[in-house]
Amino acid sequence: MVRLLGWYDRNHRRLPWRALPGETADPYRVWLSEIMLQQTTVSAVGPYFHRFLKKWPTMKALAAAPVEEVMSAWAGLGYYSRARNLHACARKVAEHHSGKLPDTEQALRALPGIGPYTAAAIAAIAFGRRAAPVDGNIERVLARLFAIKTPLPGSKPELRAIAETLAPAKRAGDFAQAMMDLGATICTPKGPACKNCPWSNDCLGYAMDIAATLPARESKPDRPLRRGAAFVLFSRHDEILLRRRPPKGLLGGMHEPPMSPWEKDFPTTPLDHAPLNAKFRKLPGLVHHGFTHFELELEVYRAEGIDRAKANGAGEWAPIDELARFALPSVMRKVIDHALGDRDAGPLFRGKEPRSR
Repeated sequence: MVRLLGWYDRNHRRLPWRALPGETADPYRVWLSEIMLQQTTVSAVGPYFHRFLKKWPTMKALAAAPVEEVMSAWAGLGYYSRARNLHACARKVAEHHSGKLPDTEQALRALPGIGPYTAAAIAAIAFGRRAAPVDGNIERVLARLFAIKTPLPGSKPELRAIAETLAPAKRAGDFAQAMMDLGATICTPKGPACKNCPWSNDCLGYAMDIAATLPARESKPDRPLRRGAAFVLFSRHDEILLRRRPPKGLLGGMHEPPMSPWEKDFPTTPLDHAPLNAKFRKLPGLVHHGFTHFELELEVYRAEGIDRAKANGAGEWAPIDELARFALPSVMRKVIDHALGDRDAGPLFRGKEPRSR
């Protein structure tokens, strides 16, 4: 432990949500970063974190914001239930805890969007509580350190139990962050730099020359493929017709161009799913997108010069140059870019939705 903390003191990553040496951690920043970092990379989170902090510098400010604004600010970061839970958590903390996060794992777990890992991470990093957060980086470090050969996810309880025995009473937050940094920079998934590791002399995986093969993982079944049709309608005023998805479920509450259900096969009569009668043109190619549990392929149909009044009740018109203020998830941005492909506007959105921390 002493060697790890010494290594961390010399080599810790400088991250915008981390307190500098000698500073006290800001629980709001810690919480916001931990929610954003779930299933997402540090590099992807950075710009979102700065924008959120500038727009809503306190828990109370975030709680007072309309949920639609929060969803729009989150758009592109993925796993959108996190944004809904983020806002719900801020409101609950503002209403029941005077805008200040509780400082125990048990109380934190009672809040929306905060599970065992996040509660432990906040308790340790923000409040110095003896807690054992176990994320993917820490699982990898522990599996190699103790040569745990049981494949994930079956080894999770054992790894969590080991983490709890290692968690110190003092410098609990530094220890947790040191474990995260070790996994992110030294004990990496491929090609771990074992000779630079402060724990190499104690690592059973290194001693047995199997560190790079751990943790073992159970094979995952192939993700099923779903298909559908998307309808991108342009008004005579360079606007796109958008509608809002149901508040619960996949991409709940986000905006989208009208589209068919996503099913095993493409619709046999796709225009039956169009929001209104118009002269649609099927665009060449498909939009591909990967979700956690399935792959998606979409045909895209475009119609132009639509009279605004004709779309009454079918959605709302969004000016093309103001799309950034709408809560458009990555897959919908891909659809719109595809529809804009041969227009002068060119691609508005680029990049893929991040998946792992």
